[in-house]
Amino acid sequence: MEKGNQNAVKLPALKVPLILSGIIFGAVAIVLSLSGNPANMAICIACFIRDIAGSLKLHTAAPVQYFRPEIAGILLGSFVISVATKEYKSTAGSSPLLRLFFGFSMAVGALVFLGCPLRMVIRMAAGDLNAYVALIGFIAGIFTATIALKNGFTLGRTYETQKANGAVLTVIMAVLFVLSVTTTLFAVSTKGPGSMHAPVLLALAAGAVVGAVSQKTRTCFAGGIRDLFLVGSFDLLSIIAALFVTMLVFNIAAGKAHFSFTGQPVAHSQHLWNFLGMYAVGVAAVLAGGCPFRQLVLAGQGSADAAITVIGMLIGAAAAHNFGLAGAAASKESLGGPGANGKTVLIACIILLLIIAFTQKRKNK
Repeated sequence: MEKGNQNAVKLPALKVPLILSGIIFGAVAIVLSLSGNPANMAICIACFIRDIAGSLKLHTAAPVQYFRPEIAGILLGSFVISVATKEYKSTAGSSPLLRLFFGFSMAVGALVFLGCPLRMVIRMAAGDLNAYVALIGFIAGIFTATIALKNGFTLGRTYETQKANGAVLTVIMAVLFVLSVTTTLFAVSTKGPGSMHAPVLLALAAGAVVGAVSQKTRTCFAGGIRDLFLVGSFDLLSIIAALFVTMLVFNIAAGKAHFSFTGQPVAHSQHLWNFLGMYAVGVAAVLAGGCPFRQLVLAGQGSADAAITVIGMLIGAAAAHNFGLAGAAASKESLGGPGANGKTVLIACIILLLIIAFTQKRKNK
């Protein structure tokens, strides 16, 4: 009995840093949204990687081309704090091509829905009911992948490599960021979401803050729900809940909360495809070991496997706009949502994800 009482006292204290980190994320998102980032977005990993792909001219969709400093900031923040706390560890070798495909699938699924899990929560806090439909799909995808984990799914061992190997993506992104502000090499949108952005240094600092905090708290939007299914832990979910509440309180106080399916910025009400888009993200995120945001943080702390997943997201984001896979925002003239190409590729990704999930198992000794 005494032991149980001790645990009951310690548990809330243990979660305080996690709740504080969620509040920090919410505060950062609020600052970015007030400083020029697109409405109901503030920070979105899939959308920002898509914009970076456009800035590098990997796709030519003019409204979504801008080198987002937040992405470089997340990598740098994770890298610096992991080095400072001696948690940096360069690893690689765990099914790189499968991870590339997982990253591709996460990007396609997120862009069909029009947002990564982080933006999904931000949209929910702003009253976008389409994001709640997507949340159901996200949870269903995570649940499916946890069944695969329980049945022995594995990507194999990772191996420690030379320290420089784990820093390659971070260094490349840092160099590209410098080029983006000192040269005119990259494309920049003059209208649309790509033209809406916070000041460069503020965006970089904001990314670094959330990258550093997330590295210490192991923040993962898929991991929180996965842990609930696997071990009954609410720890990581407390971060997401704190982010949601922080954004919700701000939106209500500022008169920015509008609970509806229609009239939401950069969104559509094609419910099946909102569900399936985030279903694919949920499955791929659990199989890859983290959501798009978590993959960036892991890459910053030295995981070359996570870096490969991020490259897969970059390829997927470029393909989404080169081949018409991304969902379109609803307008007065259109209901929006994905076209035939996007629907076909998304279904193909889901089928392949499920085949991999239930066939890639540990070998019996």
